[in-house]
Amino acid sequence: MSLFIGIEQTKLCRADKRRLQSPLCSGVVLFSRNYQNPEQLRALIQEIRQLRPQILIGVDHEGGRVQRFREGFTLLPAAAQIGRIFDQDPVISWSVAQACGVILAYELRAQSIDFSFAPVLDLYDPKSTVIGDRAFHENPAIVSVLSCSMRRGMKTVGMAAVGKHFPGHGRVSGDSHHELPIDTRSDAERRADLVPFIFNVQQDIEALMMAHILMPDDTLPASFSAKIIQELRDWGFKGAVVSDDLDMAAAKQFATPTQCVQAVLDAGADAAMICNHFADMDRVIDEGVTVRDSAASQKRLALLRGAEYDDFVAEQAYQKAQATLTKYRSWFVA
Repeated sequence: MSLFIGIEQTKLCRADKRRLQSPLCSGVVLFSRNYQNPEQLRALIQEIRQLRPQILIGVDHEGGRVQRFREGFTLLPAAAQIGRIFDQDPVISWSVAQACGVILAYELRAQSIDFSFAPVLDLYDPKSTVIGDRAFHENPAIVSVLSCSMRRGMKTVGMAAVGKHFPGHGRVSGDSHHELPIDTRSDAERRADLVPFIFNVQQDIEALMMAHILMPDDTLPASFSAKIIQELRDWGFKGAVVSDDLDMAAAKQFATPTQCVQAVLDAGADAAMICNHFADMDRVIDEGVTVRDSAASQKRLALLRGAEYDDFVAEQAYQKAQATLTKYRSWFVA
């Protein structure tokens, strides 16, 4: 069990069911193509759970331009908007970040979704088209505290966090969806990128997503690099490591889909993602991969499972979070 896959449409088709029944499949990642309204989403997830009761279900639901479910969900601000509030009033920004975490988690957990790929731990750079306003701030200390505030809100409603994109994509030129970004910056600049990741590891973040970026002393992207993943373990990180989507151009140029998945797992990741090219998913499932230390990986991935929470406490937290967001929404700058 090592593969996170995508679903084709708003209901399960025969091919989806076949993929879900593969022992390699341990998770599902949902996208906007899978969503019409909350009722349809609930039915889709129930269908998935009937087939695979213990499968992990996640979604990219950061806020701003990366929020897969919109109609019927609270529209959350981009992280950079919260960062701008910090520049005016840090205390208010902490409250807003935590409120966004509560709302995000409450609305997703109500649909039986386990986790979101959030928060973004990259540093803000206005020139970046792939990260940009998805990042809280250019100051790594501010990213550290705001991301932990968001995580605190998520945890109130039983949701784990998946920080991304290690070792830092925000200030690296290039979009890994379309090309392989190469980090040519100084060591000092790269060290600054690591600060929010180190801080969140120290605060026991449950999972981290690897970036498809090439470091200057490596021959493969970070997501394929045993050395870079081992660096996380050397920090004392005990959570799950997941790849970014291996359908991205930055990853696909190196090998076949199956070879990419195998390379990611061999490097020490706990799960590999192929979410958008269904023929690639089928190829990996049919050809198979070898999973090393599967029991340890499954234990780490279990940290992503939605936890039980007190309904009364969660409802009170949600109402308070909505009031906070309403109160300060006028502070958000586009």
